[in-house]
Amino acid sequence: MKFSTKILLLTCCMLIGLSGNLSAAQTPKKNRFYYEKRGEVVWEVPTDEKVIALTFDDGPDPEDTPQILELLKQYEAKATFFIVGNKAEAYPELVSREIAEGHELANHTYHHTYFNRSFPENKISEEISRAEEIIYKASGQKSHLFRPPGGYYNEALVQTARKAGYTVVMWSWHINTRDWATPGVSKITNTVLNNVKNGDIVLLHDWVEGKTQTVDALKQILPELKNRGYRFVTISELLTYRKLSPVKQMD
Repeated sequence: MKFSTKILLLTCCMLIGLSGNLSAAQTPKKNRFYYEKRGEVVWEVPTDEKVIALTFDDGPDPEDTPQILELLKQYEAKATFFIVGNKAEAYPELVSREIAEGHELANHTYHHTYFNRSFPENKISEEISRAEEIIYKASGQKSHLFRPPGGYYNEALVQTARKAGYTVVMWSWHINTRDWATPGVSKITNTVLNNVKNGDIVLLHDWVEGKTQTVDALKQILPELKNRGYRFVTISELLTYRKLSPVKQMD
């Protein structure tokens, strides 16, 4: 009897373990592949068209942003600016100028908050909505694109952004300029020119701590890519080139 009981207990444990493994295997891992396939987060848009999207984070800045805007105008380039709310609050005239010159405005939180740990949804929502209010006040337009500072994302962030009407936008990982760390003008320039391909989203910054190297890098990047036949578009225009399966409704 004791032997039979042991066999029964062992069998039950094995079945429970197998059930757990099957359950884990059936639960999708919510990584880049998961979100990209569903169209909930965008890193790039594969296309045969020679289009790329330049994006600028962390501004506006009274010194760097105007220089970047002048270069964009010179090379007939449109870009998307991921705006930090408290900086837009300080320099609303730059936000107005960005939209007046045909660029796109996007949300980058109010305080440039890193969501690299667990945050309640109401805190995420507050950061997004407060920035949204400032951007709307300065431009008269509501953004529908959101980039979390540092590129940190999780399920709560993605779904909170979706509920607020935003698409989460990252950047092409194979073009990581790290211009925020001022690695050198040639490093920034070569990272873009040696790796760029159709449909890429290029991450740059119109505010960095210290003296920017991004402006000088753009003086080389913009004419070279234009000579190669690339067209610089906003994120919204770039998204018109993507082909997606419908995103499942949230429960």
